[in-house]
Amino acid sequence: MPDLTFDLDRSSPVPLYYQVSRQIEAAIDRGDLTPGMRLENETGIANRWGLSRPTVRRAMQELVDKGLVVRKRGIGTQVVGNHTIKRQVQLTSLYDDLVQAGREPRTDVLVHSFLEAEEAVAERLGIAVGDNVLHVERLRFADGEPLALMRNWLPADVAATFTRAQFESGGLYALFRSRGIHPRIASQRIGSRDASAAEARRLGVRRGACVLTMDRTTYDDSGRAVELGRHLYRSDNYSFEVMVVDR
Repeated sequence: MPDLTFDLDRSSPVPLYYQVSRQIEAAIDRGDLTPGMRLENETGIANRWGLSRPTVRRAMQELVDKGLVVRKRGIGTQVVGNHTIKRQVQLTSLYDDLVQAGREPRTDVLVHSFLEAEEAVAERLGIAVGDNVLHVERLRFADGEPLALMRNWLPADVAATFTRAQFESGGLYALFRSRGIHPRIASQRIGSRDASAAEARRLGVRRGACVLTMDRTTYDDSGRAVELGRHLYRSDNYSFEVMVVDR
């Protein structure tokens, strides 16, 4: 195992095993630990960092459960790699998250049209039924692989100048910011369901495969709803991540 430095905060409410697993995961993400590399055994890590063996064992199990390392009899613990895109549950754009993670995003715009808002859309956006909205449907790729199918509805006066080309070349939130619109807070629900035949074809998965869902209404500084998003993500290479701390 390379000479990695663990920055452990023993006064933090975040468990030590979680801090260790996250820092090893970060080393894998950075490429400091590469596929096939062997990790130091649990006793060695525990002695070096003044940790208990159960703490280190649980940290390693976290990495095994995420598919980042494997344990092999007679060999030890080896790095597998990290191909899953993880997204913190916060108010960010998938496009920006991919760029920050060093992945290459690409967007195919499948639908870009103005239409009259149906009741469900109008209620979420706080507008009248029949008001004009821009409906956009995009297929987002990461490093050439389909990752997400994103459907959005935006009030027409907010999105009147948003072009298809702009949606192809960048993320929605960057487009908002370029127009002086600042997403501030969102109501968001994450779930899962089976993909339809059409959705499966778009995402490159089998029909009926489980996909992650995210339903989000985003509000700007003034509290006005500026976006309704209903997104699907491939569950085999995408996950949402959240830290929960007891108060």
